[in-house]
Amino acid sequence: MNSKSHTPLTLLATLAIFCFCAGAACAADDASLETVRARIAEVFPEIEPEYIHASPIEGWYMVQKGSIVAYISADGRYLLQGDLIDLDNNVNLTEQSRTMARRELIASVDDDQFIAFTPSDVKFTVTVFTDVDCTYCRKLHSQIDDYLAQGIEVRYLLYPRNGPASRSWSTSEDVWCARDRNQALTDAKLDRGFETQKCDSSAVTEHYMLGQDVGLTGTPAIIFADGTLVSGYLPPATLSARLQQQAAD
Repeated sequence: MNSKSHTPLTLLATLAIFCFCAGAACAADDASLETVRARIAEVFPEIEPEYIHASPIEGWYMVQKGSIVAYISADGRYLLQGDLIDLDNNVNLTEQSRTMARRELIASVDDDQFIAFTPSDVKFTVTVFTDVDCTYCRKLHSQIDDYLAQGIEVRYLLYPRNGPASRSWSTSEDVWCARDRNQALTDAKLDRGFETQKCDSSAVTEHYMLGQDVGLTGTPAIIFADGTLVSGYLPPATLSARLQQQAAD
């Protein structure tokens, strides 16, 4: 076939067919998405439609609320919770989604909502969900000066693991309402009394709900600036090394 046979009219016709097919595919995708959203709304009414979107797997959609991730088939029948691994690139795609969500969630918190212990020269900043009564939360805080010496700013959010009506919840509210929250948190972790007052302590509820969206499984929970989650205690030198390695990478 010579070049003259490939006329502009033929090109237009080809493009028209392509656009029609692409439009049909998009319409089919939109219909599948609406089917999935309707199914999720039926089974999990607390999940908003915007939490459901396309996934890296053809024929499946992603359901994500905060760092909680699941996958649902296009017909709305099968729901899968677990990590999606790209074996070719050795990448945990689900953890990437969780990390991004945690970063955005923490970034949404105003500075005055943290109880921050800040060194004179800040090299790194971490957010720590803490329970005033948990053993390793207390161990971490007992070394707060060592973290500061490493140039690590520790920003605490209160997460009483036993939930509302627990003793640690009441203590957390008292810490929040203290004039000197930093000292009150230290005293609470040492089982010492401290001065407090009545105030709006709804921040404790907000911290707790944020921890659930972040996907905490225990305390302490350390979140790096990029959204990486470390569940459990890390000694000051170990945490500093982890942060330095991450910065180098």
